[in-house]
Amino acid sequence: MAQDLLINAQNLQTYYGASHILRGVNFTVARGETIGLMGRNGMGKSTLLKSIMGLVKPRGGSIDIAGKAMMGHAPYEIAQLGIAYVPEGRGIFGNLSVVENLKMAARAGTRGQRDWTYERVLETFPRLKERLGHGGQQLSGGEQQMLTIGRALMTNPDVLILDEATEGLAPLIARDIWRICSMVRDTGISSVIVDKNHKHVTQITDRNVILVKGEVVFEGTSAKLNAQPELLQQYLGV
Repeated sequence: MAQDLLINAQNLQTYYGASHILRGVNFTVARGETIGLMGRNGMGKSTLLKSIMGLVKPRGGSIDIAGKAMMGHAPYEIAQLGIAYVPEGRGIFGNLSVVENLKMAARAGTRGQRDWTYERVLETFPRLKERLGHGGQQLSGGEQQMLTIGRALMTNPDVLILDEATEGLAPLIARDIWRICSMVRDTGISSVIVDKNHKHVTQITDRNVILVKGEVVFEGTSAKLNAQPELLQQYLGV
């Protein structure tokens, strides 16, 4: 099993200045696994993802990516090991066109796979196909999210990380994003999905992790989580 762990973070201790954010978090992602990362705002979800991606350096613990010790390595080195990150806020290049945003990311995956081509991404996101010449900043929020996911898929990743997958999107667009998450899962790419809508998340995830104040308070299957509504209310209810 260990060799099939694409992400293996153990006992992470991450700080922002003097604030102790992650307190001994263990987090793993196996090949082909879809994981929901949950918790109210400010509980450490984004910090965990940034720690894994090398954007924030933990003060303690270990991070192995595809079996290699990567704690303290640069984000681009982690990306090269097959981890694609769609950050909160999307991070598209507003001065580049849709075509340029997509094509700049195109490359084979870690096993030489090129399943996600430019054509396939446009087929998956027909809305982008209609806006190829538009600059990133001319797109709606939903279109920007589609573009960011499409760009991440162009790297043919082994793991797709989505932080706030449908935050602030119209219901129709959000439905489209969930459809794409299911499609990605069916292709065998591992995913980590952060989203407030736990009902949608648990419909497509194999396993879920809930963070409270930088500690894991629940880890288990979607069936196990949905069978405990009091947990959902306690940790995720508003």
